Amino acid sequence: MSTEEPKKQAQIARLMSDLRSTKLELLSAQSAAERLRFQYSVQDIVVFGERQTLKGAIASADAICRFFASLEAELKVVEQLPNGEE
Repeated sequence: MSTEEPKKQAQIARLMSDLRSTKLELLSAQSAAERLRFQYSVQDIVVFGERQTLKGAIASADAICRFFASLEAELKVVEQLPNGEE
């Protein structure tokens, strides 16, 4: 076993842990957005919500969407590879 192998395994374990944590945080954010959606109309949120807060939330959601769209695209490529080429 090379000296790099344990380091690589530790990095992979951390990545998996971070991904699980991110999933939970995203579920929490999705739940918060759903509460807003069910409690208020889009028009009320836009008219009465603080502009900077709303724009910041939209920018954050857009950045998250773009990041996960890139992951999804790469996942589709990897899933098309024959087994063992990942």
